[in-house]
Amino acid sequence: MARLPPIPVTALPRTQDRMSFLYLEHCVVHREDGALTARDDKGTIRVPAASLVAVFFGPGTSVSHQAMSLLGECGTTAVWVGERGVRYYAHGRSLATSTRLLVEQASRVSSPQKRLRVARDMYLMRFQGEDVEGLTMQQLRGREGARVREVYRENSRRTGVPWTRRDYRPDDFEASDPINQALSAAHAALYGVVHGVIVSLGCSPGLGFVHTGHERSFVYDVADLYKAETTIPIAFDVVAEGMEDLTGTTRRRVRDRIFELRIIERTVKDVHRLLGAEESEDLTVNVVSLWDYQRQIVAGGSNYAEEAGGW
Repeated sequence: MARLPPIPVTALPRTQDRMSFLYLEHCVVHREDGALTARDDKGTIRVPAASLVAVFFGPGTSVSHQAMSLLGECGTTAVWVGERGVRYYAHGRSLATSTRLLVEQASRVSSPQKRLRVARDMYLMRFQGEDVEGLTMQQLRGREGARVREVYRENSRRTGVPWTRRDYRPDDFEASDPINQALSAAHAALYGVVHGVIVSLGCSPGLGFVHTGHERSFVYDVADLYKAETTIPIAFDVVAEGMEDLTGTTRRRVRDRIFELRIIERTVKDVHRLLGAEESEDLTVNVVSLWDYQRQIVAGGSNYAEEAGGW
């Protein structure tokens, strides 16, 4: 196959203008120009790769080098998922060529005062109308835990699905009861989309403010903002309806709810808000600067031998 020219970042759809995710399994994935193709014994489908935030590759999927090259060029997150779609293995490149958001994220994570401020903002984005000024992280965790427990109980009362506690066993999916299986499948789909948005904005998935120590800590932080209106009620609804294809039905409904509630667009706005950046800021300008502890940054591409007094 002739080598295709790379797609310039400026020609790609913005993250907030994309569809959520595509799940594929038991097929061969390849590339035809700017389209991703998936072929099985029923035929072939073609999807514009740049229109997606993430592609989930399930069991039995074979992916060509050209297909992965296309996803990388489009800034589309490639997610290899295990059985039931609850494991996450990889992601693509950023749509941003500026590190503005990443630097601000690192700055706020590194300062206990700024980090606490972001954690309080996250709480208020989920549970509005409360006064959290002056609360410590321990107090925030206590309030958040109580509110989330009530969300689960309310959905249990609404649907009649029994609820005791969250019980997720990554090494034995079948060991959990149906509602916990549905929650795991729903959360995994949401995590994949949120991860794709975070990466596309140039932020680090691992630099979390509430969660810490995991490569997707910030993904969990941001995804938590939307669970009460997306994944939790969907999981209870699917179990209450007695769907035979529990995980597949859950995943498709999460995909539809993400579109209905404009979760991708909201995630872009919320990440900018949490990091104190203007959403209109152009993060695609390809500028390489040099760090200077006195002047912050200086222009790259120049020789500073005379300024430094020579060698």
